[in-house]
Amino acid sequence: MMGYYNGYSGYNPMMSGWGFGFGWLFQAIFGILIAVAIIVLVVWIVKSARYGHRGMGYGGSALDILNERYAKGEIDKKEYEEKKKDLSA
Repeated sequence: MMGYYNGYSGYNPMMSGWGFGFGWLFQAIFGILIAVAIIVLVVWIVKSARYGHRGMGYGGSALDILNERYAKGEIDKKEYEEKKKDLSA
């Protein structure tokens, strides 16, 4: 009468490692999510280091702003040269 399962105190296939356990699947998914999070973090750090704080809403250095204003045509060459000279001093 004592088979693999005899009510509440018998054999449980979920706990044996040979049954219907899907724990390995959840561990694999969790591992993949951790790896993706690390990759995204590294890419974000590298881009932040390469481009400075420009992606966060900051304008950059004063010389960068001056160059952009000159390139957009907001200031003329004379004003650009004067301001560049002031910034270099």
